[in-house]
Amino acid sequence: MSITRSVALLRGVNVGARNRLSMTDLARWLGDAGFTGVRTYIQSGNVVLEHPVHQDVGAIVHQVIAERARLDVGVVVCSSRELIDVVARNPYVGVEPTRLHVSFLDAAPDPAALLKARQRDWSPEEFTVEDRVVYLHLPHGMGQSVMVPRLAMLRRATTRNWNTVAALCELAAEFRTP
Repeated sequence: MSITRSVALLRGVNVGARNRLSMTDLARWLGDAGFTGVRTYIQSGNVVLEHPVHQDVGAIVHQVIAERARLDVGVVVCSSRELIDVVARNPYVGVEPTRLHVSFLDAAPDPAALLKARQRDWSPEEFTVEDRVVYLHLPHGMGQSVMVPRLAMLRRATTRNWNTVAALCELAAEFRTP
């Protein structure tokens, strides 16, 4: 059986008082579900894990969280290779990392919504779409963004700041199951 490494990104956990989820418990539950090499990164729902190549990681992680924590959270999964590609394709090289975010979509964006978003001038904010990834350059930060709440394609996305993306990439690339 061929094993691969992926990153599961949970949407909307541990933000304020809503969807509280212990990463320690989650790691244990995922290990109990058969995943190996389970590692979490910070409290915002980032999990690196190893699994059989053709396993539906997102569905299993979602089910484990629903059963154990009684939460219905979105899960976006990318392989370690995909995450490495996200970092390599960064269209905003040189931008202050605290002003760069990446939104991971569960499916390719709707072409009509994408066209509509591209027709608007969001200056000084800007975005670039690559497959299921939206790079967000937000010079005034996420909290002050005018663009982010208005991009329909982000409603089912989960977003990470650049430092988290880079750390997850490093963890996914370096981590080896003992």
